[in-house]
Amino acid sequence: MITADNWADAEILWRYQHMGQAVEPCSVALGLGSHDLGVADVAARLYLAGTVPLLVFTGATSATTREQMPRGEAEHYRERAVALGVPPHAILVEPEARNTGENVRFSRALLDREGADVRSALLVCKPYEERRAYATAQKLWPEVKWRCTSSAENLREYADRIGDARLVLDMLVGAHQRVLLYPAKGFAVVQHVPKAVNVSFERLCRAGFSNRLLPSAPVP
Repeated sequence: MITADNWADAEILWRYQHMGQAVEPCSVALGLGSHDLGVADVAARLYLAGTVPLLVFTGATSATTREQMPRGEAEHYRERAVALGVPPHAILVEPEARNTGENVRFSRALLDREGADVRSALLVCKPYEERRAYATAQKLWPEVKWRCTSSAENLREYADRIGDARLVLDMLVGAHQRVLLYPAKGFAVVQHVPKAVNVSFERLCRAGFSNRLLPSAPVP
């Protein structure tokens, strides 16, 4: 059972993850693979609105997506975007990445092979992973001007659409842990985290929302 206090703490993490960056025209949009096909929907809308001329969908499969997306996250995203009206020639597929760092590194290599001139890029990801994605991209490809966006839903709406509130809160907690730990590992840039956000994170960990925590790190 998810209590009212759990939801309140999750809302604090949710609001922190949302960076509130304005969407600007960019060289390319990277749709980061996951269980959420809504990422492909957002990327498709950006292309159809003329915000970006090219989409890269990146992602293999994970334990969460193996059954839902048997052809790979990136390929399912591509199929969704084409169904929404994006021409196939405007989409590149990177099917090997299994984490956010690989999403960025493998997409960069693919764009280099394609001869794309990338000066700015728009990260499209799940709403609860904006900061993690942005910090990773800034660290691994600092020459590019990065922006980040996600679907415009509140936490309850998002959990209802995904159909598994427990999974969403577990993922939210796991994403925040990575924001805290990955800079020291060289995976991401440092970001300011308000104390109240960390307090909510620690309470959710103690409440048992720990399925997506890194196993090697102690639970707060």
